[in-house]
Amino acid sequence: MSQQMITILGPTASGKTPLAVALAKEVGGEIISADSRQVYRRMDIGTGKDLGDYLLPTSNGQRPMAIPCHLIDICEPGTKYNLFQYQQDFYDVYQDIRDRGVLPILCGGTGLYIEAVLKGYQLSPVPQNPELRTSLEGKSLEELTRMLMELKERNGSNMHNKTDVDSCQRAIRAIEIEYYNLQHPMPKRELPPVDSLIIGVNIDREQRREKITRRLKARLEEGMIDEVRGLMAEGIPHEDLIYYGLEYKFVTEYLIGKLTYEEMFQRLEIAIHQFAKRQMTWFRGMERRGFTIHWIDAMQPMEEKVKEILRIWQ
Repeated sequence: MSQQMITILGPTASGKTPLAVALAKEVGGEIISADSRQVYRRMDIGTGKDLGDYLLPTSNGQRPMAIPCHLIDICEPGTKYNLFQYQQDFYDVYQDIRDRGVLPILCGGTGLYIEAVLKGYQLSPVPQNPELRTSLEGKSLEELTRMLMELKERNGSNMHNKTDVDSCQRAIRAIEIEYYNLQHPMPKRELPPVDSLIIGVNIDREQRREKITRRLKARLEEGMIDEVRGLMAEGIPHEDLIYYGLEYKFVTEYLIGKLTYEEMFQRLEIAIHQFAKRQMTWFRGMERRGFTIHWIDAMQPMEEKVKEILRIWQ
């Protein structure tokens, strides 16, 4: 049990959340969500929060106990939450859970978020500077590299990363960051990599497709269209809802009359299948980048899956 955390990842509809909850119940753990859309409040059905999954069944008619879950419902719809914010928020929650002597269980399907916190990506919150970008347009990679080296010298930061200058675009972004840091010195917050046992939930492609379709029909019946309609009624611009992708994109396009109901359903179904495929591509890429993922069969009984995770962990 040397690892400081257990990570459960897998494509959409693989049953990650119920598994994380069953595991958390077994080990007394707390769940940290790794989902780029479940951070938004009142976007529940479309993001598949399935908040009922966090409730543990009880006997004798007692109130069900909820497994603590973090980084769900932390910002308002219409805002654009990003990887930098997620990494900072994750680390605060992770540290708090560890300080209380509890096991954190990271669970989700946003591969970039998972990889960023496990590897300890060094990210910058620096906004784009259009004026600076315009002034640097047309400069050669050699000129940009020279400028970057001078700026790094003034900032006392190292030119440790050759990828800073493998293209003009990257070099301009690196210069932008150095200019910003020169004008807004910030205390450096190094976020270390997190040692985690990684469990992948593997679901057969056909079973996944069937489950995605069934789940989409259920979510539409549960009021997904009304959820999006309510967000529009709050004054959230169509463009912002479309930006969130998948359910929010296609249901918004249906509500503003761009798509018929049938077109919305068909296109959304195809988009979710493609999304699940991209998630699996990312996870396979993580393995090539040095992560060990222990894959377990999604169709096993829950008790068997939990036992298998504990056996690997111990």
